[in-house]
Amino acid sequence: MPTTLGMGDQFTVQLKPLAEYIQPASKHHLFDDGNLLLDFDKAAFGTLVIQLPTNHQLTQISVHLGEVLNSEGRVNRNPDGCIRYKHITQSLEAGQNEVRLIIPADQRNTGAGAIHMPPEIGEVLPFRYAEIEGAEHIDPQSVEQIAVFYLFDDSAAEFESSDDVLNAVWDICKYSIKATTFCGVYVDGDRERIPYEGDAYINQLGHYCTDHEYDFARYSHEYLLQHPTWPTEWQLHTILIAWADYLYSGETASLEKFYPLLKAKTLMGLAREDGLISTESDLCTEEFERSLNFHNDSYIFKHGLRDLVDWPPGSFTQGGVGERDNHEMLPINTVVNAFHYHCLRLMVRIAQVKGCNSDVALFEERANLVFQSFNRVLFDSKKGIYIDGEGSSHASLHSNMFALAFDLVPTEHQSTVVDFVRSRGMACSVYGAQFLLEALYIANDGQAALELMRAQDDRSWWNMIKVGSTITLEAWDHKYKNNLDWNHAWGAAPANIIPRYLMGVQPSSPGFKNVHIKPQPGDLRNARLRHPTPLGPVEIEYIQNKSISIEIPHGMTAEIDLSLCTPQQWSFNNKTENTSKINCKAGKHLFTAT
Repeated sequence: MPTTLGMGDQFTVQLKPLAEYIQPASKHHLFDDGNLLLDFDKAAFGTLVIQLPTNHQLTQISVHLGEVLNSEGRVNRNPDGCIRYKHITQSLEAGQNEVRLIIPADQRNTGAGAIHMPPEIGEVLPFRYAEIEGAEHIDPQSVEQIAVFYLFDDSAAEFESSDDVLNAVWDICKYSIKATTFCGVYVDGDRERIPYEGDAYINQLGHYCTDHEYDFARYSHEYLLQHPTWPTEWQLHTILIAWADYLYSGETASLEKFYPLLKAKTLMGLAREDGLISTESDLCTEEFERSLNFHNDSYIFKHGLRDLVDWPPGSFTQGGVGERDNHEMLPINTVVNAFHYHCLRLMVRIAQVKGCNSDVALFEERANLVFQSFNRVLFDSKKGIYIDGEGSSHASLHSNMFALAFDLVPTEHQSTVVDFVRSRGMACSVYGAQFLLEALYIANDGQAALELMRAQDDRSWWNMIKVGSTITLEAWDHKYKNNLDWNHAWGAAPANIIPRYLMGVQPSSPGFKNVHIKPQPGDLRNARLRHPTPLGPVEIEYIQNKSISIEIPHGMTAEIDLSLCTPQQWSFNNKTENTSKINCKAGKHLFTAT
């Protein structure tokens, strides 16, 4: 497991060891100069093993590893941004027939704060292609990629629909969740290999929806509770992660152990009289930051707590760069306070699980206060939308999509806020896309969300595939972040959005004892999902204007809402009465369009 853990770190779960998987090349090509190119189909974090001919005369082996090819079809020696490339020359001993490439350490991802690879695994590099120099006598079948993953069941989750683009988006996002487990903790990609709470939340939800695995997310969460990072919203994300852990797995040990710290992570200590919080307040002292587990010996501590909204800063929408949609950064920040409100509501539920009635009352009271203040201070009644902060005259996508996603928008303002959110398109980062899509689905505008997921412009998941990556990118395109990585799972939001919202499968009680199913398939002609749970898979098959079949595993009950499917009326298990909402027990159920 990670070698940067401090002696005082405590966990409620112990992970299995990382494993190495042998992957042969899917294609190969021998160039006229004797260089052998191998394509392993997908990028993976790992190394290369080469079996040399018995009587070879080589004294060294020279290999180029990379994530992308150049225009000549060779491994690109000078890729854009932080796309990975490494040239490794390794000496051979006399009679050596098996070569395992030793990946040199990179100062960018092996320094302070980074998660180090276990010694028994060694250093790794993300690569899809290998080009071996002077390889005329090397059999391509004797060269293998050694890929490092945490245990992953590829068959646990499946999705397929009538839309080929959406299917490809699902595939790259699902694989991204698997590929980025290489460190044993969720990390932000290869450039830093540092865990971050915002990244971990999207990783967590994607992992839950693509495999029946819950320990990895909890381990990463508990690591971050003890090694927090600097963004304000990242502190608040820990509560989202804690609740999701409990809701999906049904386990309470982590909530019990870290409950006092979760209370601090609400950032109630920064609240003024009306309940709104600010990191620019005099209340944001070094002592307060220490209450969040910031430490002097942490490089993160030197940053201090700062609002993020989205990353990178700025906006592409007016000819610049950045993903904040020109959000105006003010002391009372709308996005930060939306997160604060959402966390207070979640802490009501967490306190109920703990049986802390006084805390339940406290969090309910504070949430109600923040709701009233948020809508009084931050809503522009003339425009019908939310401004970016107290005193702002600007309204960004982010201020409105987070308000919508976190249930801060009163019914009478829903239409103007939804219209504004829809009008901005994908004016946020791959991280922000998680909450933009959630906001649209929560507003029952699944068609708009579907259009964003299957878009084919340069701010889309299809663009990630088109440029040649097999793992989701850190940003939409190189032109929007010129040092982007090609291996960030925070760009894999559809891995959880498709199962949770498009197909509508979400736990409504801990451990999936009860599941809520509310599909929003939009104009898809058909779609099929297998969703892993602790009790077994939930399976759904939808055929537009014809039928929906749903299989619920033993030990689970279901609340099914088909009101947003086409048509809106269905017969249930061949019964004559029409219904779009029903509660049912485990087993196979058939809804037929009427």
